[in-house]
Amino acid sequence: MTGDNDKHLPLEDIHAAAGARFGAFAGWSMPLTYPAGVMKEHLHTREHVGLFDISHMKLFEVSGPQAVTLLNRACPLDAGALEISQSKLSFFLNEAGGVLDDLIVTRLGEERFMVVANAGNAVADEKHLRALATDFDAEVEPLDRVFLAIQGPEAWAALSRAGLETGSLLFMHGIEPRKNWFMSRSGYTGEDGFEIGLPEADARDLATKLLEDERVLWIGLAARDSLRLEAGLCLHGQDITPETDPAAAALMWAIPKEIRASGTFIGADALRMVVERGPAQKRVGLKPEGRQPVRAGAALFDADGNPAGHVTSGGFGPSAGHPVAMGYVATPLAKPGTRLFADVRGTKIPIDINPLPFTPHRYRKG
Repeated sequence: MTGDNDKHLPLEDIHAAAGARFGAFAGWSMPLTYPAGVMKEHLHTREHVGLFDISHMKLFEVSGPQAVTLLNRACPLDAGALEISQSKLSFFLNEAGGVLDDLIVTRLGEERFMVVANAGNAVADEKHLRALATDFDAEVEPLDRVFLAIQGPEAWAALSRAGLETGSLLFMHGIEPRKNWFMSRSGYTGEDGFEIGLPEADARDLATKLLEDERVLWIGLAARDSLRLEAGLCLHGQDITPETDPAAAALMWAIPKEIRASGTFIGADALRMVVERGPAQKRVGLKPEGRQPVRAGAALFDADGNPAGHVTSGGFGPSAGHPVAMGYVATPLAKPGTRLFADVRGTKIPIDINPLPFTPHRYRKG
């Protein structure tokens, strides 16, 4: 059931007609599953094409003579080093180096950038960015767009059939193929795919055309979660929070070395101190023994029964064929193959540190 205060997707009528079962997520009424069910939706995305409505996420255009300096202050990023159309994972950090949100920043022009933020943080992100922008000659404009993700090995073919050529666009690049459209080759599944922000009328037209192709299936939030978990991708609010820093979260690869050393982003000094002494905990993949999924919140213990960490995301991995999880463990225990035990309602389930991702990424990088 969804609450009265939930925001509704602009295309909600299309999802209802497709038989979606709705639930509350980040203040929105969202399609959780469709009649095919989560297992089939998940596998269909890995094998063909999944169509996701992610309009709960927020697009901001950041522009102006000091757009680069604003973004370099807001994020551990060298915005000026991005080529036109290049996208980069980055973060808003607090002064303690904790992750307020993870974002994708795409350079659209010399002084124009697109920032894609998470649903649950969209209001806070806008406030944060606008407050920072008062010190810079730059504008922050939230865009009113429907946001669709088209994911899977046949995503490019389905878009081509629907009249949208993806051509030379490579992973982690974004363009504006039409007026008021933003399209990036990126996603949250580990598969090749695209995310497209576009006006509602255009979105209705594109969704209709895509769904005429039998390779394309609507996919709900439940399968989106199992897909991203197999791909080892973080969910803000679970795997990364304002209490987690990028070093503990194993996300330092997203911060350029020279920015780590000399960047003046918010939280820079705190993050440098964490890196210098080494994080006390690390985010790891976790593979439970047997078929019982281990869910978020489960406590982890070492062989002697000492507290060792906790699970932040967990479930069954339909493509992996076994339960999958992620969590944080004390750094000395973070080596693949280390055996721990998860407490599931009083039962200790053996769980091994496992390399991430559980299923290989299949992005189009070249």
